[in-house]
Amino acid sequence: MFITFEGLDGVGKTTQVRMLQQALIGLQHNVLVTREPGGTRIGARIRSLLLDERNSDLTPTAELFLYLADRSQHLAEVILPALKSGKWVLCDRFVDATIAYQGYARGGDIGWISELNARATGSLSPDLTFLLDCPVEVALGRIRHRNNAASGRLSEKRFDMERIEFHRKVREGYLALAGSSNGKARYRVVDASRSAEAIHRVLLLEVLDRLRVYERN
Repeated sequence: MFITFEGLDGVGKTTQVRMLQQALIGLQHNVLVTREPGGTRIGARIRSLLLDERNSDLTPTAELFLYLADRSQHLAEVILPALKSGKWVLCDRFVDATIAYQGYARGGDIGWISELNARATGSLSPDLTFLLDCPVEVALGRIRHRNNAASGRLSEKRFDMERIEFHRKVREGYLALAGSSNGKARYRVVDASRSAEAIHRVLLLEVLDRLRVYERN
């Protein structure tokens, strides 16, 4: 099963990925955890370009193509081999992130971005996508706390420095995707303002329900 985690920075995606990983391992499943950007050696170098606030002059088109390059490498090197070997793949961000950020927030042509994503992934779609959603102000408050704690370490603040309107557009984009005809069956929108433990229970129950349906079929 291929499960992706989406949402604003600061909603707790990384925490939930790890908690679900441990729960699935406890149920004797073989699980691979990965992320975008940066899920490969090449992707890590692309990530450093994309998230470094010193690269504020990166154009929207260049930004888009860097994400697509990372995704193409990630799919070929990590995701597809893992799925073919029967592993569960839990991925922190995937195609939907590019549509939300580079499409809705940056104002890119969503149809064109979707077509490019399809070419980069061979039209691979997750089996399930968790959208961790909370008010923008809550997410940004968590980001500020995280950045203060990480002061002096690796610079990954370029998107954190965007205006609040940018983050609102990202959230609106995600909710539009989740509410679309294609998104309703795949998305599960979860209130990310709750405790990590409460969120994890919702995610795990959803996964177990879908697994039971899959096994019956």
